[in-house]
Amino acid sequence: MAVPARTCGASRPGPARPARPWPRRGPRPARPLLLLLPPLLLLPLLAARGASAYSFPQQHTMQHWARRLEQEIDGVMRIFGGVQQLREIYKDNRNLFEVQENEPQKLVEKVAGDIESLLDRKVQALKRLADAAENFQKAHRWQDNIKEEDIVYYDAKADAELDDPESEDVERGSKASTLRLDFVEDSNFKNKVNYSYTAVQIPTDIYKGSTVILNELNWTEALENVFTENRRQDPTLLWQVFGSATGVTRYYPATPWRAPKKIDLYDVRRRPWYIQGASSPKDMVIIVDVSGSVSGLTLKLMKTSVCEMLDTLSDDDYVNVASFNEKAQPVSCFTHLVQANVRNKKVFKEAVQGMVAKGTTGYKAGFEYAFDQLQNPNITRANCNKMIMMFTDGGEDRVQDVFEKYNWPNRTVRVFTFSVGQHNYDVTPLQWMACANKGYYFEIPSIGAIRINTQEYLDVLGRPMVLAGKEAKQVQWTNVYEDALGLGMVVTGTLPVFNLTQDGPGEKKNQLILGVMGIDVALNDIKRLTPNYTLGANGYVFAIDLNGYVLLHPNLKPQVSQVCGLEGGKPNEMGTPDFRPCLLQTTNFREPVTLDFLDAELEDENKEEIRRSMIDGNKGHKQIRTWVKSLDERYIDEVMRNYTWLPIRSTNYSLGLVLPPYSTFYLQANLSDQILQVKLPISKLKDFEFLLPSSFESEGHVFIAPREYCKDLNASDNNTEFLKNFIELMEKVTPDSKQCNNFLLHNLILDTGITQQLVERVWRDQDLNTYSLLAVFAATDGGITRIFPNKAAEDWTENPEPFNASFYRRSLDNRGYVFKPPHQDALLRPLELENDTVGILVSTAVELSLGGRTLRPAVVGVKLDLEAWAEKFKVLASNRTHQDQPQKCGPSSHCEMDCEVNNEDLLCVLIDDGGFLVLSNQNHQWDQVGRFFSEVDANLMLALYNNSFYTRKESYDYQAACAPQPPGNLGAAPRGIFVPTIADFLNLAWWTSAAAWSLFQQLLYGLIYHSWFQADPTEAEGNPEARESSCVMKQTQYYFGSVNASYNAIIDCGNCSRLFHAQRLTNTNLLFVVAEKPLCSQCEAGRLLQKETHSDGPEQCELVQRPRYRRGPHICFDYNATEDTSDCGRGASFPPSLGILVSLQLLLLLGLPPRPQPQVHAQASHRP
Repeated sequence: MAVPARTCGASRPGPARPARPWPRRGPRPARPLLLLLPPLLLLPLLAARGASAYSFPQQHTMQHWARRLEQEIDGVMRIFGGVQQLREIYKDNRNLFEVQENEPQKLVEKVAGDIESLLDRKVQALKRLADAAENFQKAHRWQDNIKEEDIVYYDAKADAELDDPESEDVERGSKASTLRLDFVEDSNFKNKVNYSYTAVQIPTDIYKGSTVILNELNWTEALENVFTENRRQDPTLLWQVFGSATGVTRYYPATPWRAPKKIDLYDVRRRPWYIQGASSPKDMVIIVDVSGSVSGLTLKLMKTSVCEMLDTLSDDDYVNVASFNEKAQPVSCFTHLVQANVRNKKVFKEAVQGMVAKGTTGYKAGFEYAFDQLQNPNITRANCNKMIMMFTDGGEDRVQDVFEKYNWPNRTVRVFTFSVGQHNYDVTPLQWMACANKGYYFEIPSIGAIRINTQEYLDVLGRPMVLAGKEAKQVQWTNVYEDALGLGMVVTGTLPVFNLTQDGPGEKKNQLILGVMGIDVALNDIKRLTPNYTLGANGYVFAIDLNGYVLLHPNLKPQVSQVCGLEGGKPNEMGTPDFRPCLLQTTNFREPVTLDFLDAELEDENKEEIRRSMIDGNKGHKQIRTWVKSLDERYIDEVMRNYTWLPIRSTNYSLGLVLPPYSTFYLQANLSDQILQVKLPISKLKDFEFLLPSSFESEGHVFIAPREYCKDLNASDNNTEFLKNFIELMEKVTPDSKQCNNFLLHNLILDTGITQQLVERVWRDQDLNTYSLLAVFAATDGGITRIFPNKAAEDWTENPEPFNASFYRRSLDNRGYVFKPPHQDALLRPLELENDTVGILVSTAVELSLGGRTLRPAVVGVKLDLEAWAEKFKVLASNRTHQDQPQKCGPSSHCEMDCEVNNEDLLCVLIDDGGFLVLSNQNHQWDQVGRFFSEVDANLMLALYNNSFYTRKESYDYQAACAPQPPGNLGAAPRGIFVPTIADFLNLAWWTSAAAWSLFQQLLYGLIYHSWFQADPTEAEGNPEARESSCVMKQTQYYFGSVNASYNAIIDCGNCSRLFHAQRLTNTNLLFVVAEKPLCSQCEAGRLLQKETHSDGPEQCELVQRPRYRRGPHICFDYNATEDTSDCGRGASFPPSLGILVSLQLLLLLGLPPRPQPQVHAQASHRP
């Protein structure tokens, strides 16, 4: 549970205390008056109590122990760490490398230019595709009598449907027109592809044999040649896609569709890139009729319709949702338009489910509320398309006076009306409202009509774009999102495709959008344009868009899911899972990746200023002091960072570079001309022999960072295998080979030799056992990690890539010696202290100063034997003067307790800067080393926190993946659906009623959609046990507070009070704490939490009151004087497939559990 700032367990600080001589056995005498006295009066009283027994160590004694600990640590690191010796080795080999400078401004300009060039090539391909599509469609002759057998194409879902014996298409035998293709594996697409054909994906709820779809397939076939030519001109092109307004997706190259195990709800018109390309940003108010006539099935249809409508909005849009009867009120805590991001839409969707029908219909109240929302000038909004979406079961009031007051004559707000459910109301007023306000009227009689009718309003919004012509033909780049075909994280360039035909001679120009053309760019391709290893372990490049969302960032790591372990975990640094949730499969791809820059990093005022400047398209530079999390997210450090940024031209992105001051310079190996002129394989170079396993026994084990040294190098997660592959390749290539990255390769060879000299000069002649060391090690920027002796590598669990190792990155950011205990989780079994293999890492950075240029190219350290150093810790924190035997104080003598003799009475611990236990004088706590100290001694940790030895920082991880919650309704009936009684079934009148027919429709559509009215896309598009959804995790990191001096205090808890002393150890990240052991549990303090926990995140209702700065797209097309608004709505008929109806009827009659079937086929609108 959360712990208040100061609670029971709070302690009273004071100066150094005299001895505290009371007996340590049995309960202490009651001291009711002592606790009422000021601390300064309390101390003399404590000193005067009793005269015979042990006393709590005095402050100067504990300071003496602390100095002994500091000296021992420093001595060991000086002897074995080899910092000074490594500096000398670098200077002795000065002729083998050069010191290069990172010039931030030049770096960002170069990277921004390279990214601009990359995206510009995709833009040219997009324009060729869009122009060709418009011309192909214009030249196409509409065929009313076209048949399925007339069209030959590759149906991307055909293979999956053929594998399904109950598939509708198999039953009809309509596969004669579908091509069967052969595919080859392509690493660029992470998929099997065929470059000779395109593939077609048609949504499940659209009838493939309809005239509209067949004509669409007919004319889009010609795009195949343009796709192919584009690839010939630019072989780096990835997916080229045309998303049609009819729902057809044609993409190149062809690859089988990733068919889910359940119903495929993919519809290109609901993808983020299509929505962004098909219309300008939107300000939308959704109003829902909740009068008494709206009940049962109709209300459920409305709730589902609103949720589907919200899914058509992107982060460039703003929205609010309200319900109305006699009065209108927001359904959620949002009182104004808010950004339609994932978290806000989640609030709406949850709130909508709580709507209750009552009262009478009051259209006036609903529309007045909506217009007031849209006219509010004091809020952030899209400031482009404005619209009202009204869901109702019908009514007679046209509220013309409201439209006259708010919207006429300019009609700047479009009104879309939706007649929901089965009813006999006159729909003329609803049609009139839509037609009189440049909108559209839709009917949603059943669940099967929801998806198509909640997205077709985009066609209306596209009219001004089409009429604007070339002015609207501007490429837009999307936010980051997950590619549906497995490419990973991508951005997409989009370009709208317009219908250039005319309805007849002399008629007005057609104003329908044909669809959106898109070309994907993988984030990895953009990352390859950025420098990485020259920036050091803690330098990086990032990019953000106009919303402040990151396009590139090392912390942009959308979680993927895997069923294993407990909630909230991450793999360890070696990539193997601790007993916690592992990550394998991408979360629901329908959710865009919207990680704000201020959530990717720890937010502060300086970063807010940088973010605003980048969004505004400015360039700048600023050095700031800020906080950063460690790679394992257990620690937090205050560091200096230099930020440099500028806009990427012709895009909505801005690029930034972050450099620590010590990464201003870096080493570049300069192998001598004599070596390069040998022209022999690299394996013949002098230092290469120290990479061979045959040298490990004498020179120590070498891990090499798994980097892309050469194009032909086979990657492997197993470092031994990777090293083997590397050595085999080096037998073939020369040092100046064009297929290798000479910078990476030469630096690796350089560091191999330098670390070997460290073995030769320092490590080999030292006896590690004398100082209770398990290993010594060195890691370098060049990618070498050398462990000595060789056998110690068996227990090495750190990442072989130094830049991805937490100890390496923290050592660079912190002065002195950084202790890292083994990672333990409170829910896991304790450490197994067998064969003395459990160790504690102690590391420090090696700082070089060469010609006035300072850099940190390496980290060195030792691995302490846990048990041996725990014993040594007790001796160092004792009253021993030399190696004499400890003297235990007797009852009649007066002396101070120490951590060795009096370990039954005195608790002595070393805790690191994150609050994790490092060493203890209590043998039973040795297996708890690495745990957060509150899990070991909650009372004492709370006192340390309350006395400012520790401070904490809380933040949220918006990229976590959580398992779906099991449905709360475990009954046999479908959730939320009306179940008729036996009397209803026996009543003939009931069977002839609209209610019965409506229920029958809901049963049929419900079976198709798998879940009544609320088909979860994560369930429909994949196995819910393996397909998790995004969630928010709360993270808490502790760090040293403002107290640096030696410090005594008392934990006041009546008869259970405890004295304690705490002191920072100089030049380390350790806190030395000595405390009386608790004798009773009367002061059970609340436990501080450090473990990552599931959270709803910060309160959204408060966050929207102070929205983060953003800018919308630079273009807006929401009005054109020539727009024809006469096409403003019609009833919709969705004739289901006979095969599905028959099969579902049989399933209902037989009582069999239904197998998911393709959704009902909808007759699309006629688009000549």
